[in-house]
Amino acid sequence: MRIVFAGTPAVAIPSLEAVAARHEVVAVVTREDAPLGRKRVITPSPVAEAADRLGLPVIKANRLGDDVTERIRALAPDLGVVVAYGGLVREPLLSLPRLGWVNLHFSLLPRWRGAAPVQHAVIAGDTETGAAVFHLVPELDAGAVYTELRHPIGPDETAGELLAALSIDGATLLADTADALAAGTAVASPQQGEVTLAPKLTIDDARLDLTEPADRVYARLRGVTPEPGAFALFGAERFKIHAARRTDGDTPLEPGAVEARNGRVLVGTGTDPLELVTVQPAGKRAMSAADWLRGAAQAAGDAGVVLS
Repeated sequence: MRIVFAGTPAVAIPSLEAVAARHEVVAVVTREDAPLGRKRVITPSPVAEAADRLGLPVIKANRLGDDVTERIRALAPDLGVVVAYGGLVREPLLSLPRLGWVNLHFSLLPRWRGAAPVQHAVIAGDTETGAAVFHLVPELDAGAVYTELRHPIGPDETAGELLAALSIDGATLLADTADALAAGTAVASPQQGEVTLAPKLTIDDARLDLTEPADRVYARLRGVTPEPGAFALFGAERFKIHAARRTDGDTPLEPGAVEARNGRVLVGTGTDPLELVTVQPAGKRAMSAADWLRGAAQAAGDAGVVLS
């Protein structure tokens, strides 16, 4: 088939490669080059770079307006494919391909419709998620589902790790669905079950409430890792927590209190303490929690080290 592929971040690359290996990708639509890193260097999206490597034509646009629609119309695509593009496909573009558009979404729909399904699944403490390929309709992530896969969420798995795994398995799922659509054998079923929403995370979502039970604090930490990145406050400054571990049977600490114990750095929560592994104080590089605490404890003196 002649396929238009729309995607932007690195998690969409396995899908682009899988689809391009089986069908003719006549255009790759991705968001415009954007400033990246501390030096704000204008950089193509990961999908744009992958498309260049594969020798595929690229359309860069942050909005799928009339100009993009006419460029795609001229390509006469059979199918449109979306994987984390970062923008809405509206009419008349939605009905332009002969077979419409399909979307690879990283959840078991209708649970976690929205921009951050993997992150919300981890934060909520779900033990299972998955990926679904569905027919794109005007309503957010509401179309009938062609196929899905189920994936357990590991007890220590971060959102970044989970999304990377789903991007690989989901790519095969998507390519298989495209094959079935080409053969005329694909069948989509209406979504069934309770609808939950997964809006894009903000920096406020990444702040840990250390008065909550340890399992909820740990779930949020994993769910916002690597982006937007978990943090608490140390004094009045943001204190990033890149990695932590659960503890089992350790004597509780007051929420936010930090203590070195048996070679580990523990922080109190509403129940059991968590072990801090890798942290990043404001204005400094990431470091081991033990290295940070040595200096912080000396500065705090008898007041002790406390996060909030």
